[in-house]
Amino acid sequence: MDQSDKRRIVEALILGSSEPISAARLAEIIPYLKPAKAKELVAELNADYIAQHRSFEICEVAGGYRVRTLAEFAPYLQQTQKTRPLRLSQAALETLAIVAYRQPVTRYEVETIRGVDAGAVVRGLIERKLVRIAGHREVPGRPMLYATTRRFLEVFELNKLEELPTLRDLQELFPEGGLSESDSDDEETSASAPADSAAEASADFGSDSDAASKGVASAPTEPASDVSPAVSFAE
Repeated sequence: MDQSDKRRIVEALILGSSEPISAARLAEIIPYLKPAKAKELVAELNADYIAQHRSFEICEVAGGYRVRTLAEFAPYLQQTQKTRPLRLSQAALETLAIVAYRQPVTRYEVETIRGVDAGAVVRGLIERKLVRIAGHREVPGRPMLYATTRRFLEVFELNKLEELPTLRDLQELFPEGGLSESDSDDEETSASAPADSAAEASADFGSDSDAASKGVASAPTEPASDVSPAVSFAE
């Protein structure tokens, strides 16, 4: 099997996978292929797509590879969507930000930060597969711990949680906002930051995940076609 054959198999596996597929997994499937070489083949495929002016690329999200359309085609793809995504409320965005930056976190800790009951909001985020139950804290009562999901990484165009913007990043983005470590709204501001970096909506091939888009905030619904619903953020 020569390199050209391996590259075609890599492309087929990424296209056909229902979720992001890692370089390690590609190496397990394809004989005599190491993870480092799999990454090289992906880079070669992307170089070919650019040279051929293709409308898609292979991107790395949630620890794996996925084929997505380029952001410039988002306005056209959005017209093919038959379902309207549900909007994420400000409460949901704040809660999601707290979970993302403080995970694993208990419901009580979320409520302490927000100052209001968070039970219904947390349940809604779990239903949308953005938050998951990550175990129990070993204290009296053993409260449940919450963390973000792999779907969260996909929606926010992140490869890993370490790519979330830091407080310093937010201070650079909002210099007039006077953000400081003592601000109680650090988590709330962080909620919209990943969306800005995600830019416009794109379509995933062979997946039911959501791509991020500009302008409006919404939670994902199940897609009616191969084009995923847009996810954006309310002011």
